[in-house]
Amino acid sequence: MIKNRFFDVMGVVFVVGDDTNELLVPFIQKFNKIITKEQINEYYSDASSGKMTSDKFWLKVGVDESRINLIETEYLDKNFISDTGIIDIMKILKEKGYKIGLLSNDLSEWSEFLRNKFGLNDLVDYCVISGEAKSRKPDEAIYKYAIRKYKIDPHESVFVDDRYKNLVPAEKLGFKTVLFDRNYSYKENTTCKKVNDSRGLLKIIDSFEQT
Repeated sequence: MIKNRFFDVMGVVFVVGDDTNELLVPFIQKFNKIITKEQINEYYSDASSGKMTSDKFWLKVGVDESRINLIETEYLDKNFISDTGIIDIMKILKEKGYKIGLLSNDLSEWSEFLRNKFGLNDLVDYCVISGEAKSRKPDEAIYKYAIRKYKIDPHESVFVDDRYKNLVPAEKLGFKTVLFDRNYSYKENTTCKKVNDSRGLLKIIDSFEQT
């Protein structure tokens, strides 16, 4: 029986897939004209791996310490759009008695802000964030962290992500996997099931109970 449904956040629960380059880089470069995209990505990777706090991240990218809270709130509060179709699926699955999880690369503090803002904590039973796990997808360690922390059987779990490379290690560990390809960007064959919209996603998730 498939008991657990895990969802990636960026690109699945939220519409934007590459939030670092599409949202964070231009946001920071508005007030720091000389910092490069590569530097921002490096600092974000470290912060979302738990190597630095969100405050230290903002200092690294050039924010004055006295403005950190203001800048962080502005970034998180104004830039993210949820996929209401995915959230509705999570609600349906929750009502059916399944356990709902998030498995996301993000800073712990940012994830908490967004979960509170969009009411995700009311839906989620498991929350695995790279900043807490000290490991980022597709590193196998973050999936093992989820298994260990919540004592789940991966063979009883589905994981949905918008990046195929993040599904490969999950599949290796026994998860059922679904590629949520909202933008029809994956033309090559994959070993997992693939879907482009929330309605199709629910059908695929339900289909695992029949296999």
